[in-house]
Amino acid sequence: MSKYIFVTGGVVSALGKGIAAAATGALLEAKGLKVTLQKLDPYINVDPGTLSPFQHGEVFVTDDGAETDLDLGHYERFTSVRTSQANNYTTGKIYYDVITKERRGDYLGETVQVVPHITDEIKKAIKSVSNDYDVVIVEIGGTIGDIESLPFLEAIRQFRYDVGRENVLYIHLTLVPYVKSAGELKTKPTQHSVKEFREIGIQPDILLCRTDRSLPLDIKKKIAIHCNLDGDAVIAARDVETIYEVPIVLHNEGLDYFIGKRLNLNLHEPDLTLWEDIVRKIKEPKHEVTIAIVGKYTGLKDSYKSLIEAFTHGGIANDARVNLQWIDSEEVEVQGPEKYLSEVDGVLVPGGFGYRGIEGKLKAIRYVREKKIPYFGICLGMQCAVIEFARNVCGLSANSSEFDLNTREPVIYLMERWYDFRKGAIEVRSESSQKGGTMRLGAYPCVLEEGTAAFKAYGIREISERHRHRYEFNNAYREVLTQHGMKISGLGPDGELVEIIEIEDHPWFLGCQFHPEFKSRPTDPHPLFKAFIEASIREKRSLFPYLEVSTEEKRRGL
Repeated sequence: MSKYIFVTGGVVSALGKGIAAAATGALLEAKGLKVTLQKLDPYINVDPGTLSPFQHGEVFVTDDGAETDLDLGHYERFTSVRTSQANNYTTGKIYYDVITKERRGDYLGETVQVVPHITDEIKKAIKSVSNDYDVVIVEIGGTIGDIESLPFLEAIRQFRYDVGRENVLYIHLTLVPYVKSAGELKTKPTQHSVKEFREIGIQPDILLCRTDRSLPLDIKKKIAIHCNLDGDAVIAARDVETIYEVPIVLHNEGLDYFIGKRLNLNLHEPDLTLWEDIVRKIKEPKHEVTIAIVGKYTGLKDSYKSLIEAFTHGGIANDARVNLQWIDSEEVEVQGPEKYLSEVDGVLVPGGFGYRGIEGKLKAIRYVREKKIPYFGICLGMQCAVIEFARNVCGLSANSSEFDLNTREPVIYLMERWYDFRKGAIEVRSESSQKGGTMRLGAYPCVLEEGTAAFKAYGIREISERHRHRYEFNNAYREVLTQHGMKISGLGPDGELVEIIEIEDHPWFLGCQFHPEFKSRPTDPHPLFKAFIEASIREKRSLFPYLEVSTEEKRRGL
């Protein structure tokens, strides 16, 4: 029988439920347990695939092509779990499944209601990921008090009675703010959040209290008394310098010990050496490098969450601190690239959709190509590199049919038929296809050309990477582009889908059609991010050898 841990949040949003759930999973894995995680989101969209990044942040893509909440990225980065469609459910997906059953006649004339039909569907979704796992950690999106999350909360309330009280544990994440004017930590928001939680019928077993400082014993005792908890069930989840320190902090607070005690798990002491080493490399790197990210969602960093973390991982692999400079591509379009890029060590153009800011990205790419600055293009960033090269090197009036349906030279276009190696079938799409779920999604195989930067980075010939895009490299222009110095270094197994391009006579210039950031881990940095950071450090050394002083030496004033 699996054990179930439900993670909820109160007081305010953005407290870090996803990181708390992921860090809890990391702790339990370090104790030898087999763990999986699931996110239940209360919004009515069937999935976040069509949501604006400004509203919901990044869309994380799994191997099986699910467009999911960004918290699934945290789950994969902190634990060994590889998520799938079953690890993320929304209100929309739950209701869609129930209404489909009703239309099909599955309920045999019953009046379909929130209780029991919606709650039963939610419980079925939870149980769908529990096979062969010791512990299932389920994060409930939203904040206690939100009307849309009530069916999920009712379902997890019932769950304890369905599987036994000894197999379920509730963790509630709250805020204990420090009021500067009073010079005090305030517990009332936490008390009210727990009060509202109990009114729903759920008594939390553990409180994770977000705070910017350690919680004194008397504050913990006060919270415990008012919230009907044991003293050691009040855990301080204090702010840390890096999220990868969270498992260590929670262990020091006794979270894993208390979980083991309440769920009757016979656990050994966790080995957190790996996490301690990761934290040390992040806090005390030997090198430092500055990378510019030229994009259009720079106002909300959650839009690029996996990207940011992948840079951290690439820094860990090179014992370097990676400083990110966020550049709005529309500003580059107006003011030119030199103002923003002349002093950076490398440039990345990330994925995205739509024409806004494209010309600024093209100017940035031309600048780094001509100035020999290391460049990394991901998805749209690769497509922009192809367009820029076609225009300024090959002399074509090139564009993408995404931006101009009537372009004379569509070097990037909508491929309407291709063979999906994962599904073993021909996929078909057109300009009139629905937006949701119609992209090339999930893991696809790629064969690398030996002797290329891509092959050197991976060290193997066949790889698999995750995709999320509609438009592709147009093979009609492959010959003219390669004749002028573009190298196709990665292709699909049938040689049709162009996955990686490089430019000859450049220190490091690579674009990939896939999203490598989705597979990067602090314990296993992605090869391309590792290679890109390595190249940026190398070019910085060659241009400014006198600047190559370690950050530790800077700190000591040497």
